Amino acid sequence: MRTTIDIPDAMYRSLKMLAAERGTTVREIVQEGLAMRLRSPEAVPRRKRGPRFPVIRSKNPGSLKLAEEGVYEYIPFP
Repeated sequence: MRTTIDIPDAMYRSLKMLAAERGTTVREIVQEGLAMRLRSPEAVPRRKRGPRFPVIRSKNPGSLKLAEEGVYEYIPFP
């Protein structure tokens, strides 16, 4: 299958130099890298979740009115 990808210029130059040093092609190095990633998916860095916000439970949702100083009663701050 044929596809097109965008590679930053500096990375492509490094890739071409590596291919020349190894006596191989850019295509073979890219295929080798993809195969390595597919063999070990745990090596792929996981995206970190965003910040976790505390949940304030209420018996009557939508009725809790907090002023700025009232937040400290429900959420501990260091």
